[in-house]
Amino acid sequence: MSSEGGIKDKLIAAKQRWAKEGRLLTGQTDPGHKRRLPPGQREVHDWPVLDLGITPRLYPDTWQFSVGGAVEKPLKWSWADFMAQPQHTVKCDMHCVTSWSRYDNDFTGVPFLHLLDLVRPRAGARFAMLRSFDDYTTNVPLDHLADEDVLLAHAWQGQPITAEHGGPMRLILPKLYLWKSAKWLRHITFMDKDAPGYWEQRGYHMRGDPWTEERYG
Repeated sequence: MSSEGGIKDKLIAAKQRWAKEGRLLTGQTDPGHKRRLPPGQREVHDWPVLDLGITPRLYPDTWQFSVGGAVEKPLKWSWADFMAQPQHTVKCDMHCVTSWSRYDNDFTGVPFLHLLDLVRPRAGARFAMLRSFDDYTTNVPLDHLADEDVLLAHAWQGQPITAEHGGPMRLILPKLYLWKSAKWLRHITFMDKDAPGYWEQRGYHMRGDPWTEERYG
């Protein structure tokens, strides 16, 4: 086993143990968002790196992104196609399930609402499965994606998102824990029925709302 594989296995085992033990749960909730910092979180000023131990190396001339499933208009973009779409900048906070939060992040990218206009999810579509270039998956309810602050982001603080943080493109979904904001996004499948993604299969919550402490299922 490679050292990289060993690190990945230890990380997975630790997070599964956290889910089983309910690690970091405070028993408090703030569904009205009266406080900026969700229960059990602490503010940080750096941007910690968390992944499965694999950092895909992606290049504009071969990068592709696609959308399929329960949509009227399946879509496939090259990097040039993606960058030709309307661009928007959102200032938001990030909240990681491992307990850190970072305030006032400026992300730039394609609004998810624009993507929805293009692909036109079918009437029965209620969920989406996000798939990444490192084979990571996570499921998200469609009503959480259909929000003005959700982006297919390529820049952070005015600079391209680095590979370690999910560049060249990742989802940014500020209202849910950061594991739902898939790094290195390559495909979205719209679905009529919900299904668990990578961490959801290993004990994490199917939705992931920080203010109601939906860390684990």
